[in-house]
Amino acid sequence: MTWLEMLGVLGAGLAAGVLTSTVGVASLVSFPVLLAVGLPPVVANASNTVGLVPAGISGSYGYRAELREHPRIAWTVVVTCAVGAVAGATLLLALPSSVFEAVAPWLILFTCLLVGVQPWVARWLRSRGGEDLGQRTRMGPVTTSFALLTGVYGGYFGAGSGVMMVAVLGLGLDIDLRVVNALKTLAIFAGNVVASVVFILVADLDWRAVVLLGAGSVVGGHVGARVGRRLPPTLFRALVVVAGVVAAVLLLR
Repeated sequence: MTWLEMLGVLGAGLAAGVLTSTVGVASLVSFPVLLAVGLPPVVANASNTVGLVPAGISGSYGYRAELREHPRIAWTVVVTCAVGAVAGATLLLALPSSVFEAVAPWLILFTCLLVGVQPWVARWLRSRGGEDLGQRTRMGPVTTSFALLTGVYGGYFGAGSGVMMVAVLGLGLDIDLRVVNALKTLAIFAGNVVASVVFILVADLDWRAVVLLGAGSVVGGHVGARVGRRLPPTLFRALVVVAGVVAAVLLLR
């Protein structure tokens, strides 16, 4: 890896950290850069996951006030995504990457649709349930199950997992999008930590790429949290949809 390539990976880590704490499509930037500097796909995927852990640390810390608003949900998100990530990381090592690469763009596009229509769906559910529906501030079985599946996807492939988590939490809970964004960042962090343990133990990693990504992403995650907590809900939702569509289109090429 040349000095110019190392600077490119460092810059990709910075950008990926910002995206982790905002729209949740960090791998859209970092994974292609690792491929471009010559890493094999599976090595790049595993190294990318480990290198983005610092972004989750700084991003979650930046959202600490939002995470304290619903601690029960935060812990549920951590557990479900951690358990799912173990299964996802195991699948990555056992199955060819083409398995999820084929379906990933369509999953992302579908979740973009869900994020976009979430306000109308929430109002429809409220009109159907009336006053008996109440404020949904705890994760029910359906929401928890989909959060677990999102953790599996994040541990295996990762691209667009933040968009998926925004859709899952936005549809399953009646909480501010600002808090959903914080929980999404925490979910990515939890999944990356657990998957990273698996990868460190059994996968091939490019540690130079990991260190460079980590150095850039820890700064980007903090910057992204400062930006993300100030985004108006409508703008945040629009940015998530646009980022998800871009990610899906790039994966389809």
